[in-house]
Amino acid sequence: MAAAATRKRPATDGTHAATAAGGESKQARITLGSIYDYEKLEVLGEGSFGVVVKARHRATGEAVAIKRARASDLRAVLREAGCLAACRCHPSVVGIRDVVEDAATGDVFLVMEFVGASLRRLQRAAARPRLPEAGARAVMRQLLRGAERMHGAGIIHRDIKPDNILLGPGGAVKICDLGLATPARPEGAAYPERRVGTLLYRSPEQLAGRRDYGPGVDIWALGCVMAELLTGQFMFDEDTEEKMIDKVMDLRRALAERGLQAFDEWPTFQGLPELSPGAREVLAGLLAVQPSDRLTATAALQHPWFAEEEEEERPAATCCGAGRAARSSTSASVVTVVI
Repeated sequence: MAAAATRKRPATDGTHAATAAGGESKQARITLGSIYDYEKLEVLGEGSFGVVVKARHRATGEAVAIKRARASDLRAVLREAGCLAACRCHPSVVGIRDVVEDAATGDVFLVMEFVGASLRRLQRAAARPRLPEAGARAVMRQLLRGAERMHGAGIIHRDIKPDNILLGPGGAVKICDLGLATPARPEGAAYPERRVGTLLYRSPEQLAGRRDYGPGVDIWALGCVMAELLTGQFMFDEDTEEKMIDKVMDLRRALAERGLQAFDEWPTFQGLPELSPGAREVLAGLLAVQPSDRLTATAALQHPWFAEEEEEERPAATCCGAGRAARSSTSASVVTVVI
């Protein structure tokens, strides 16, 4: 993104760029195209902040996913755009194509690559929703690579779950819906929000009410996803924070007393074929209750379990090489983006 420029119409409150310690403004700009360059095809679902539809770019015919905000909250839309742009071109994070607007209403839309159905939708449609260990490993390898890219770029997703994981052609797995994502704050600094994300995937530190959490909240959520891939059931299936905390403490006690064999007695794992020691170690590392004990995405990927039977991966089409879809410059405007 280029240096900042002024917007053709008055900026929405809250879109002024933050000022760095040295007094310089860190700003970026994007030029908004027109939503009318796209033809709506079907509704795909709802994200954290709006409805997502499948559409076609009228000039190129490219299939895309377009997310419309529920309200004209330009700051939230541009924050998500900035988080997606920070992860641009990574094969395990959905690619951003454009940011467009409806000039008549002022509504802003995110245009992203179209991938395919969500993991949640496929789980619900499957007669046997669980995967064999090798299949779960292939999915988790890609998810952890996506998390590694996000965290390396200073982004925390804060709502990883099967609904926000897309499966595409050739076994591609991509993290999507960064509507709750945020730039990471310095260690120990508190976020304004305490309860963020979906209850069943919320980390112990968030359940306890802490606001000084870090990238480990995404790792915990990925541990819950891994358990679902292996068992076809929720790792924690409670309806209140209090019950969730009790269940998490049960897991902590079981791991302390029984070690990795604790998974044999965990309700969702009972009756399943034996898990390998490597799978148990990775799962226990992702679901460590103390954030300081939890694996990072990079550390998890370095575990020998991920070196086993690594599948040959086809080269992913780069979004950088695809370029921006053609559009009319007459409707474009320039905005200041807070990243």
